[in-house]
Amino acid sequence: MLIGIVLFIALMGITLGQRQSLSWPEKFVRDTTGFVQSIFYKPAAFIAGFFEDIGNMRAIYEENERLKIGAAQYQTDKVRFSGLEEENKRLQEALNFTETQRNKYNYENRIAQVLSVSGNPTDKTLVIDIGSKDGVKPGMAVRSIGGLVGTISNTSNFSSTVKLLTSLDAKDPTSNGIAVTVVGKEESFGVLENYNPANGGTFEVTKIKEDDPIKDGDQIMTSGTGGAFPKYLLVGKVKEIRVSEFGQTRTAIIEPAANFVDWKELFVVFTPEVQE
Repeated sequence: MLIGIVLFIALMGITLGQRQSLSWPEKFVRDTTGFVQSIFYKPAAFIAGFFEDIGNMRAIYEENERLKIGAAQYQTDKVRFSGLEEENKRLQEALNFTETQRNKYNYENRIAQVLSVSGNPTDKTLVIDIGSKDGVKPGMAVRSIGGLVGTISNTSNFSSTVKLLTSLDAKDPTSNGIAVTVVGKEESFGVLENYNPANGGTFEVTKIKEDDPIKDGDQIMTSGTGGAFPKYLLVGKVKEIRVSEFGQTRTAIIEPAANFVDWKELFVVFTPEVQE
């Protein structure tokens, strides 16, 4: 009994003490257990994965069909765009377009990282990490992958402040509206001049004529009228059209294309320099 007690205490000391490595019995037990577990786990995982793959086959098939349709449509659009591009080039040459006119819409997007976002609800701005040393100037448009975000309000050598579109307020005399139109219906015209956070975070396009072809679901982009904003920058999609207060014009409620949260990187739009 005494020998047994001594051996027990010695075994407890070895087991509970601080050790850098396992003892050979522990290694043996662990390796043996791992081997046995692998014998049962691998077939079980294979069978479970097999049935899971069968369950996903239908979803993969449907996704593959959508991708095929999308690829076919892309090829059609690519051919159509190439034809339109060649036709446009011929017309420009026939009409003796200047080099400045030809490059008018060749915009360059320069990526910028967001450094900070203002937490002040009355000061809806953010700071990006490129500035005047990179050619950034006040008034330049800023966009995200989704769509138009705002404009450069001021710059320093290595950073710039962006005034967000969410600061648009028709009642503010310092807030300037933006001329917009409908994608594919450039005869349409309106002014983006208000942001309404209470209405689900939507924009308002006003001064739309009664006979304007705009309708629900249309995509809205900048029209380039006035020269303050470059053309073809996506703003959002028409969610609703309302008759204005006096009944002479209509107002369109626009769902923004850009996501105004979780800023990471943005793009500053550089337009071709106009030669004087």
